[in-house]
Amino acid sequence: MSSATPHPDPPRVRRLPLAGVLRLGRPSDIWFKPALSVVVAVAPPNLTLLALGRLDLAMYTMAGSLCALYAHNRPYAARARALAWVVLGMVAGLGVGLIAASLTGSAVVLVTVGALVAAVQKTLCDATRIGPPGHVVLTFISSASLFAPQTLAQVPGHLALALATGAWAWLVGVAPGLFRPHGPERRATARALDAAAAYAENPRPQASGAAHAAVQAAWQTLLSAGTRSETRRALERLVVRAEVALAAPADADRDRLRAWARALRGTAPVPQAPDADELLGVEIELAAPAHPVWRMLAPIAVRTALGCALAGYASLALGVGRPYWALVTAASLYQANVTLTWSRGVQRVVGNLVGVLVFAAVVPLAHLGPAALVLCCLAFNFGAEALIARNYWLGSICVTPMALLITEFAGYQEPGRLITERVMDTLVGALVGFVAAVAVTNRRAGDRVEQSLAAVERAREHTARLLAEPHPAPGALESARRALATALVDLRATVEAASGEWWQRALPQERVVRAERAGHRTLAATIRQHRTEGVRP
Repeated sequence: MSSATPHPDPPRVRRLPLAGVLRLGRPSDIWFKPALSVVVAVAPPNLTLLALGRLDLAMYTMAGSLCALYAHNRPYAARARALAWVVLGMVAGLGVGLIAASLTGSAVVLVTVGALVAAVQKTLCDATRIGPPGHVVLTFISSASLFAPQTLAQVPGHLALALATGAWAWLVGVAPGLFRPHGPERRATARALDAAAAYAENPRPQASGAAHAAVQAAWQTLLSAGTRSETRRALERLVVRAEVALAAPADADRDRLRAWARALRGTAPVPQAPDADELLGVEIELAAPAHPVWRMLAPIAVRTALGCALAGYASLALGVGRPYWALVTAASLYQANVTLTWSRGVQRVVGNLVGVLVFAAVVPLAHLGPAALVLCCLAFNFGAEALIARNYWLGSICVTPMALLITEFAGYQEPGRLITERVMDTLVGALVGFVAAVAVTNRRAGDRVEQSLAAVERAREHTARLLAEPHPAPGALESARRALATALVDLRATVEAASGEWWQRALPQERVVRAERAGHRTLAATIRQHRTEGVRP
């Protein structure tokens, strides 16, 4: 008879959190860059329209300008590609909305189209990891365009405006690369070094996951940066130093790791880590075919389509004049699991309700004239991006009045009605959207955990075989080490996503713990072997 203590299965319905949902985090180390970028991208087109007396066209120029919000953490070569796709995606969503608006006046049909477009945008953004801000800005523009008075003859001109301002946003996004071409890679490496130093100082299990994720994010950034220049090679060696610290935290020089991180955030040359090995594993990884990025996104896509459609229909049934607000609210909720979706719903409701109070206070100033209206919108653009990294609800306090003021570009709107409709649509969208998330369960989350477990075990076995060889192929062990690290980070993210999903069978927690321990021991062994061959921490 076994003496093991039985472990009861976890409840099928998990408790929804309230504590900590509104807690403010630390600001991003580049919070001012997207904030300034969006102001620079939005201001010239809007001020030009103001001078021409055509603020009614601002929705179309805003569509292109808001693309400047994206890809700030990517190396500039990768950012240029990502921004180009964002601009094309934005114009495509806007085009679908404008064409639908010109072909039908049926609000039910328009809401249905908006829900389907939102689901496509959510799926593509998650699959390609475009974000923040992800699909929400794209959905806001495409949904609003569905209810903009339009004729087919006007569509090409309005799309041209969006494309032109999108090109301007692209220039704004990539221009800093002329002055600090390796800025994103330096920041990613600095985060990895700081995380490794924090783990070495206090090697708790909670810090381990964050540190390994930071190191993995640095490798992903470096591998997407294009040509391996001398600067990039120096950064790669620093990331290896972070890996060494994770493998042997007791031997790590925490002060040196933090000093390197501080130097990378400044304008000084990249610090030269000792032992200039060639890192042949990076070359092998660059030559290997890319891993597929598509995940099991069908449940989230269905949630988005169903939740957005039902939210829009409910708004129509209540007689609200702008059902796209409810649609966008529902679209903004959907995260990796039900628990995170609930948290985002609470943040959205709180932020929007406070935001309408801010709008009520600011609207007398905005009504002083068109110039005041434009300047207020620019201020809220900056505030939203400056604050949203602290917590989503804090940024929403600026996003809400900005969205309400944008409706006044086409003409005066009665503030009381705007506030009432926004509050109703926020509550309807959040409630209906969350109900849809509960109704459409992600029953394959457990399967994804099993697949991630199998990937970790395969990667660990492959790495262990290479460790046992007296003379593995040049770079093979380093490449295997990074593949194992990637698999471990993916496993942790998958388990956390599945743990917050409702109606799931019990997760194999003991297998996960064993796999993670064995994987990290193998990673440490690769580092120790690397050090014996000439690399010192």
